[in-house]
Amino acid sequence: MIVGLMTALSASACYGVGSVLQAMGSRRASRAEAAAGSTTATTLHGGPSLSSTAKAAVTWEFMVGTVLDFVGFGLGALAARLLPLFLSQTVISANLVITAVLGIRLLGVRLGRAEWSSIAVVCAALVLLAGAAGPEGGGDTPLSTHWWLLAASVLLIGGGTLAVRWMGGKAAILAGLLSGLGFGVVGIGVRVLNGADPLAPGALLTDPALYAILVGGIGGMYLHTVALQIGSINGATAALVVGETVVPGALGVVWLGDASRPGYAWVAVIGFLLAVVGAVAVAWYGEPPEGAHATERHAEELPASG
Repeated sequence: MIVGLMTALSASACYGVGSVLQAMGSRRASRAEAAAGSTTATTLHGGPSLSSTAKAAVTWEFMVGTVLDFVGFGLGALAARLLPLFLSQTVISANLVITAVLGIRLLGVRLGRAEWSSIAVVCAALVLLAGAAGPEGGGDTPLSTHWWLLAASVLLIGGGTLAVRWMGGKAAILAGLLSGLGFGVVGIGVRVLNGADPLAPGALLTDPALYAILVGGIGGMYLHTVALQIGSINGATAALVVGETVVPGALGVVWLGDASRPGYAWVAVIGFLLAVVGAVAVAWYGEPPEGAHATERHAEELPASG
């Protein structure tokens, strides 16, 4: 349990720092395109074009953030095999706290009482979950369910990509939510994956769950990148938290047999709900005031004095 918790916390830290760096790279690339008078940065509906997303992806901030995401991806996959999903996914989703604190500090906005209270709620919820969690359930499921998982990942990521192209800037929260569901597919897929423990390459490569993990992970990263381009970092990440926590946690209990310690089910439920509510509250209260981005951009454009 301790090893699993430390692994999940490490994944959370990687994701939190990575999200802030990716947001910085995305915004810098957007400012560069705007300064150059580019007309190909958005689609007809106002969403980011593939070329603008590619330009954001080659900034040094974004590349370092992506490396951290991959490290977090590996650590998160390991945590999903060591802990019940309602615990591992919730701990990992606490990266929103790191994202909010770093993002707000980089924008020069102080954390108020509401922000600190929300962060305290998330931390308390994680303590409740850790104390209530029992052993994780098994991963033995029919192969047909692995195909359903793959189909769901393709539908989520494909539908999210189309929604972004058609809805443009209005799709930020939806893109964040679907990216979270994509990461949730990863957590579920890791638990049911055949040929992983012990390692059996033949069974591993022929398991549809492996490809569901790849589609959900890579597609989730793409949609999260888009959400950061067209919306606020905190709002997009809050939607991601809900997507990667609620559905996988529920499926872990119903489908995979995850359970709490005897007599502690009510503690687990309260901790789970508080974690989700607290995470969304961090994003809500931690949102920079209107015009903060413009102020930051104006300050960057001023010539250095002295």
